[in-house]
Amino acid sequence: MAVNTTHGPSGVSANRKTRTASSPTSLGSLLRRPETGALIGTVAVFVFFAIFGGGQFLSSGGAASWLNVAAELGIVAIPVGLLMIAGELDLSVGSVIATSSMTTAIVSGYWGLPTAVGIIAALIVGGVIGFVNGLLVTRTNVPSFVVTLATNFGLAGTTLGFSRVITGTTSVSLAPEDWAKSIFGTLIAGQFEVAIFWWIAVILGVGWFLHFAPRGNWILAVGGDTISARSTGIPVEKVKIGLYMSSALGASLVGVIQTILYNGAQVANGQAFVFNSIIAVVVGGVLLTGGYGSVVGVLLGTLTFAIVSQGIYYTGWNSDWAALILGILLLVAVLMNNTFRKMALSSGTPKKKA
Repeated sequence: MAVNTTHGPSGVSANRKTRTASSPTSLGSLLRRPETGALIGTVAVFVFFAIFGGGQFLSSGGAASWLNVAAELGIVAIPVGLLMIAGELDLSVGSVIATSSMTTAIVSGYWGLPTAVGIIAALIVGGVIGFVNGLLVTRTNVPSFVVTLATNFGLAGTTLGFSRVITGTTSVSLAPEDWAKSIFGTLIAGQFEVAIFWWIAVILGVGWFLHFAPRGNWILAVGGDTISARSTGIPVEKVKIGLYMSSALGASLVGVIQTILYNGAQVANGQAFVFNSIIAVVVGGVLLTGGYGSVVGVLLGTLTFAIVSQGIYYTGWNSDWAALILGILLLVAVLMNNTFRKMALSSGTPKKKA
């Protein structure tokens, strides 16, 4: 994997260390990769449910059940993961999904405008919300946890209020045009959501940017040491605002997909994504303190979450156990992340100078 070295020694030395340690040259370097723990977790839960879930879990219908969940969650989790790598949080994605869903449904369903107009309006609303989040975090220095939590509640109330004022109800139906249905809301072979292809596109695009594009190095540098990153000329504020906008756009895309898939929207949509996305990212090897993680890890963490949340139904056990398994996975993931990070930092690379 290429190492970017064009942004000064102090701001990116920790990032170089992470990327160098991620090169698959030996078993030792493999164990130091940020996604190693996630890979172990994904394989373990898949084998577990393959044994106890039987043929139904391994069938195409079983695969569709957790891939569909992983696709929608992954579109949100990957940009959220980038934010967490940069040392920030976004707890507003749930309300962004609801707001974008209702925007699409009201514009193209209630008002009867073309579906394209509703989709564009939803994405614009998402971009504006992300921009405001990023601006508030960078200009006020209030912790992102507080800012985005406030945004989540504020958006929820605003969406509910405007929906009642405009439509008189909290749910709006939509009859999307055929092209929109085929691109955003169709089922392939009657089982697999087309969102899976959007998820793959996000994985490839974001993965290339983070790990191979020169500016992708900035994200890891900002999360590793903000002061050093700023001193080397990295526009920290612009990076964070851009990441908040990408997080909100990912949530908006999921809102559009859900609205077109289910031919309507409700103001309560999306709240489960707030913590589910963070769980997927942490299980995927991203540190809560920032500066460490990968897109592959987030992909694996998302798969692990989806397999557990859906696999439990194929075992015949009480579905309440899924929450217990996810809680255990989250705790184990944090412990494993710390272990693999210590291994990466002790790989022999010289430490960063103060």
